[in-house]
Amino acid sequence: MGSDLKYEVAQNAYIKLVLHSLKHPTSAVNAILIGRVSPSNDAVEVTDAVPLFHSQIGLLPQLEISLILIEEYFSAKGLNIVGYFHANERSDEYELGGVAKNIGDHICRYFPQAPILLLDNKKLEALKTSKDSGAIVQLYVRDAYKNWKLVQSDGSSRFSLKEPSANLVLLDYISSEKWNDIVDFDDHLDDISKDWLNPGLFN
Repeated sequence: MGSDLKYEVAQNAYIKLVLHSLKHPTSAVNAILIGRVSPSNDAVEVTDAVPLFHSQIGLLPQLEISLILIEEYFSAKGLNIVGYFHANERSDEYELGGVAKNIGDHICRYFPQAPILLLDNKKLEALKTSKDSGAIVQLYVRDAYKNWKLVQSDGSSRFSLKEPSANLVLLDYISSEKWNDIVDFDDHLDDISKDWLNPGLFN
């Protein structure tokens, strides 16, 4: 796997990430990306996402517990933890902060090529009017010195949505306030009857 590794995100994983952010618009939220390396070994395929926290997201004990449970569940299905998603607390924050970088570094222990996807608040706000098919997240990867760098989006982008219509489906879910149905690990720790796998979300 070279330094030009590509990242492809499935529609349901992408929608789950954004809905989790919309459910907690005044909080920083985060999630774990689940997937596999492509058979051709040149791409990371993100097939699912697990919403983590919306309060005190930098606490390591809760993170460790969640990662153990997530890894245990998905490894049995031939999938792995392959990345990290972060949405900033304030809608006018556009940079990748220290907490996000630290958790991203931690995820790289599981998967050295793990990216961080940062919600792009400007694109999220514009989505309702623009009907743009481009992802409303920014891709960050670690360079040779283990510093997180923003990968610029361009025609030969290293990041793509598997289904080009993902934003149209997302807009439908936004209009029906589907974010109310999202369960994250915070919710599960408060009430273990709430399933962090969100099995019925897209039914």
